[in-house]
Amino acid sequence: MKLNDLKQSGQLKGKAVRWLILIVVIALFAVFTVKINQVEIVELVNRDGQTFEKATVVEILQDNIQADGTRVGEQRVVVRMDTGEHKGEELTVTSSAGYLFGAGCTVGMHVIVMQSVAGETVVASVYSQDREWVIYIFAALYIAALCIVGGKQGVKGSLGLIFTFFCVIFVYVPLVYRGISPFWTAVFVCMITTIVTMYLIGGATKKTVASIAGTMIGVLIAGISAQLFSLASGITGYNVSDIETLMTLWNTNGIQVGGLLFSGLLISTLGAVMDVAMSISSSMQEILKQNPSLTRRELWKAGIQVGRDMMGTDSNTLILAFAGNSVSMLILDYAYALPYQQIINSNNIGIAIMQGLAGSFGIVLAVPFTVLAAALLYKWNWKKKRIEEAA
Repeated sequence: MKLNDLKQSGQLKGKAVRWLILIVVIALFAVFTVKINQVEIVELVNRDGQTFEKATVVEILQDNIQADGTRVGEQRVVVRMDTGEHKGEELTVTSSAGYLFGAGCTVGMHVIVMQSVAGETVVASVYSQDREWVIYIFAALYIAALCIVGGKQGVKGSLGLIFTFFCVIFVYVPLVYRGISPFWTAVFVCMITTIVTMYLIGGATKKTVASIAGTMIGVLIAGISAQLFSLASGITGYNVSDIETLMTLWNTNGIQVGGLLFSGLLISTLGAVMDVAMSISSSMQEILKQNPSLTRRELWKAGIQVGRDMMGTDSNTLILAFAGNSVSMLILDYAYALPYQQIINSNNIGIAIMQGLAGSFGIVLAVPFTVLAAALLYKWNWKKKRIEEAA
């Protein structure tokens, strides 16, 4: 009984120490996040008096719908303001038929109104349909589906997803805005999100350590591959389509806009590499549980076989993702019958190919490193090692 009591007491102390360390780390990270977000945003556009407010369409004064169902020109509609200093009032506003701004208003539609107020004068127009709650509801449905289907692991996965989103918005963005290298900022964000997500899913286990090691190596390989492709092809982060706008940020804030392309690649690669690393580590752990007598070499062979099976589908993941983002560009190139040499040497095509191939390099080469880390950790007998060292 005394031995059991001592054992239980040691376990409780160990848990208390782990929780204390976890709380301290969370507190330090929270302080760090608050600190880096205390930054003064340089005003690029004068928005004095301009606000975006919620409103509801109550009447259509002049419609712009044509006989064939298309819209040309502007609508004139009456909206009831739901927020802002004119809340409760009815205003007559316009809504353009553009694809980027405006909305095809109908009575009862919730819209966002862009209004500029100067004294008693109010100039307002419909900016877009109010889709805020649609976004929230679909996100909530996804989280609910993840939790219901995944059970406890689904809940942990959703927490990891929320933490990753939080880090991108409240860590990556402010650090880059402060002029810190986007590439190394992305490496830092990938590292902390990987550690937290893997810890939530796998706990403080060898499987988690192997998954973290494989993920980080895979992400770094993707970044290095992109850098090598950039050096060989002459494509840089300054060849992106919105570089003119980004250069304004470089002039005003010193933001290293040239590194945004490569940092974005790291972040977009992270999820796929994380999936590969955790799947391989988990599979190897189950294989070893079923046959504990496996040697390290045999476990390596089993892990490599699992990884090879995964490569068949995962190698397409990022290539298809980036190709999907380039569909509009490909259709335009086809429609204009552009020459092959013009297409293959264009910056946009080069960037899409670089992103797809570099990310896939990270996925493929993450496999052997994850298998190696798992084989070493799973077959490492710490007690035996300490006895041998003592002898």
